Amino acid sequence: MTVNKQQGRSIMGRASGGTARSRDDHLWALARAERTALAEDLSGLSGEQWRHSTLCDQWDVEEVVAHLTAAASLNQWRWVRSMLSARFRADVHNQRRMVEHRGSTPAETLDRFHAVIGSTTAPSGHTPAYLGEVIVHAQDIRQPLGLPRTPDVDALTPVADFFARRNFTVASRTTVAGLQLRAVDGPFATGTGPLVTGSTLALVMSMARRAPYVDQLDGPGMPTLRARVRGTAM
Repeated sequence: MTVNKQQGRSIMGRASGGTARSRDDHLWALARAERTALAEDLSGLSGEQWRHSTLCDQWDVEEVVAHLTAAASLNQWRWVRSMLSARFRADVHNQRRMVEHRGSTPAETLDRFHAVIGSTTAPSGHTPAYLGEVIVHAQDIRQPLGLPRTPDVDALTPVADFFARRNFTVASRTTVAGLQLRAVDGPFATGTGPLVTGSTLALVMSMARRAPYVDQLDGPGMPTLRARVRGTAM
């Protein structure tokens, strides 16, 4: 059978589309696994722990969980409508949606989170970013509470790649510009310049500007990275 150029481009397009869908399906499966793991951790919390502070600004544990439920419930239209209503103030948008998805008790908030564990709803096609949101906020909760579970390196690596390539909800690319990053527990490696090494988790959380994780890293690029994460111009 002879295939002309137009048919060849069509076949290649379908193959490329299939590969992208397969990659997205894999990333959403990882997000589901990370949500499930977080739900297991949350199931054993006391009332006091639900009110504990997190690494996520002013929010406590229950509020971060409600935020994750909101994030898994917003398609593109709902996100645009919410942002328009908030006059494109992301903090106002996030606060309103968090309150909307927070229950009257921590148990109800957890039930609502359980309901979206398998969700693939998102405002855009940047699937690694939404996997990253689950991972980063899960650690926002776990680290202050001293919960030992950590995300799988297979889930962390695509998030690290995405964070290093572009700014999205956090200025992750800006944070590590001009630095070379290398994970000691997985394949993630990127950039040129002074070297920063450490676990993939510590690299991801540092790119998300979570200061407690910076001290888990090492290398000659650390003074620059530490100053950026802590908000000092350098």
